[in-house]
Amino acid sequence: MTALEKIHDIPVLLCAAEGKLIGSEADALDLIGDAMYQGARWVAVPVERLDESFFRLRTRVAGDIVQKFVNYRLGLAIVGDVSARTEAATALRDFVRECNRGRQTWFVADIGDLRERLKG
Repeated sequence: MTALEKIHDIPVLLCAAEGKLIGSEADALDLIGDAMYQGARWVAVPVERLDESFFRLRTRVAGDIVQKFVNYRLGLAIVGDVSARTEAATALRDFVRECNRGRQTWFVADIGDLRERLKG
């Protein structure tokens, strides 16, 4: 289930925590298609919706999914607490930090944090 919401005049597709796991490029493309159909410029995906392979960087799942969003010029916000995972994996911690420095992919604690980031 998804819902389109405008945050600071930016259309954001908010994904529900329940639903099909996102763990491949094909899954990302399904989500991108839905977002583009609804006119979204950002997609907010709860951490619970991501397959565990996303958080193991050696699988390349995270990179492949992020790259699909970049290719389609859609922002991707991963919403939820990833601290336990980043504490356990230096590479993931570095990946999250680098994503958060950019303008395309962010890891945010909650929708409130996403609202702040989208402010400007």
